[in-house]
Amino acid sequence: MQAMNVVVCVKQIPDPAAPASLDESTHTLDRTGKLILDDSDSYGVEMALQLADTEAGDEVVLVSMAPNGEVSGLRTALAMGAAKALLVSDPVLAGTDALGTAKVLAAAIRRVEPDLVIAATESTDGYTGTLPVQVAEILGLPSVTFAKSISIDGSNVKVERQTEAGYDEVESPMPVVVTVTAGVVEPRYPSFKGIMAAKSKPVETLTVADLGLDASEVGVSGSRQEIVDVSEAESRSGGEIVVDEGDGADRIVAFLEQIKVI
Repeated sequence: MQAMNVVVCVKQIPDPAAPASLDESTHTLDRTGKLILDDSDSYGVEMALQLADTEAGDEVVLVSMAPNGEVSGLRTALAMGAAKALLVSDPVLAGTDALGTAKVLAAAIRRVEPDLVIAATESTDGYTGTLPVQVAEILGLPSVTFAKSISIDGSNVKVERQTEAGYDEVESPMPVVVTVTAGVVEPRYPSFKGIMAAKSKPVETLTVADLGLDASEVGVSGSRQEIVDVSEAESRSGGEIVVDEGDGADRIVAFLEQIKVI
């Protein structure tokens, strides 16, 4: 079988353990500090590495978009075993929405000419859940979502797709975009050898112009949404304790009627 190129879309995000902050002018998440690999994407990286491990010559390539040439999260995935990475980093990308990001990632993915594209179902700092299928649509590829397992059969990919009732068995010709559900595999820990090797693995940095995209398609100017205001969520007030003195059920029903639940 011919060697297979597997692309994994990975997102580098601010450390969730650190206090989050917003950019005062755009009300978007401040991404100026050190970024780490999104935990959701570690499952996609592991799934890709397991597939590549089964065939000699198969290669896992990371594709990411991040500000300030940030590569900390990419180095983590490279230490896990990925071969190389493409990073799109350009000041004009600040404020890009999900569709704009999909355009950028799709343009970067085209350069790799992959047989399989793997992504997380959604990121842990965005939760739109729309980006992978947007990438597939832009690339003109089929997409399969919520994969719990992936196997290759010749030029086809077989996916066990999670559902509320169990899973569906889905088959698609390659190339295809597949989203992986968190928790379906156990991501490997980077070894010391892997960490040292990751320092010398190639990371190609590209700009919007390198991808042949117009700057008006991305950033704040290309975004189809605008955050006009941000306010703190109202603190929850203490609930009412109903002591059952024979009329507890009636009092609960009256309360539910009052708040128009029933």
